[in-house]
Amino acid sequence: MIEALKRELECPADQLAFYTDEPMSRHTSFRIGGPADLLVSPKSEHAICGVVKAAKKAGLPLTVLGNGSNVLVSDEGIRGVVLCIGSDYSAMKTEGTKIEAQTGALLSVLAAEAYHAGLTGLEFAGGIPGSLGGALFMNAGAYDGQTANVVVSSRYYDAKNDIIGTLTGEEHAFGYRTSVFKSHAEWIALSAVIQLEEGNPADIRTKMDDFAQRRRDKQPLNYPSAGSTFKRPTGYFAGKLIQDAGLMGYSVGGAQVSEKHAGFVINRDGATCADVLAVITHVQEEVLRQFGVELEPEVRML
Repeated sequence: MIEALKRELECPADQLAFYTDEPMSRHTSFRIGGPADLLVSPKSEHAICGVVKAAKKAGLPLTVLGNGSNVLVSDEGIRGVVLCIGSDYSAMKTEGTKIEAQTGALLSVLAAEAYHAGLTGLEFAGGIPGSLGGALFMNAGAYDGQTANVVVSSRYYDAKNDIIGTLTGEEHAFGYRTSVFKSHAEWIALSAVIQLEEGNPADIRTKMDDFAQRRRDKQPLNYPSAGSTFKRPTGYFAGKLIQDAGLMGYSVGGAQVSEKHAGFVINRDGATCADVLAVITHVQEEVLRQFGVELEPEVRML
């Protein structure tokens, strides 16, 4: 497979790192997932476009992944090519009140960059374990902020038409845990410009520390998970419904509804994808039975 992909590549192979039969448990915050046939880490925009085109020409399935913080990968793994846009593609630069970054950049690193530059508006992202690409895809947010509030433009590769496009403002169609990228599977986010405001570094630090403490107090950060497992249903809070249904601590195999925060399904001890799915299904069935509310997973299943 790796040779088939390399034959079709239109970019230098040294712009890419290749890993065969790579356990996806190494690339997800859940620490769950069987092997990918081939995982490729790009080091340039040219390399990203090149892998997509090469996989298409070689007839290989392609899965695009960021930091793996909001996904659950099958125990059987992923067939074909996984394009993992991560630390090899994470450059950023700050000019005035704007930060331009490649989509492999971690949100926590971007928040730190903003703090050191004396810029406010990105404090909410300091504890989110995802990448900028994932944030664009799902409009990541926490506490008083969300991606939609700070991203003013982004660039993407349109694999269907083989062109680089640009989105500005409302063209991103940001909504609750969604964006235009969710409805265009052939678009791959490459970079984004984040607009912030000048702030007092001491105040920024205080706010970031406060959010971090609130996470430590309320979330099961000592166990692997994908963050909040379910989207917030209209008029309710998923965690409260799950707790009221008496499901805190419910487990299957190594997967468990957190006893600290019912909105989290955690990998307590060597959980498999099947274990997590069984817990999710049972929670959905019980909440629907007891309260008539349908819970929709926030976690992306691969």
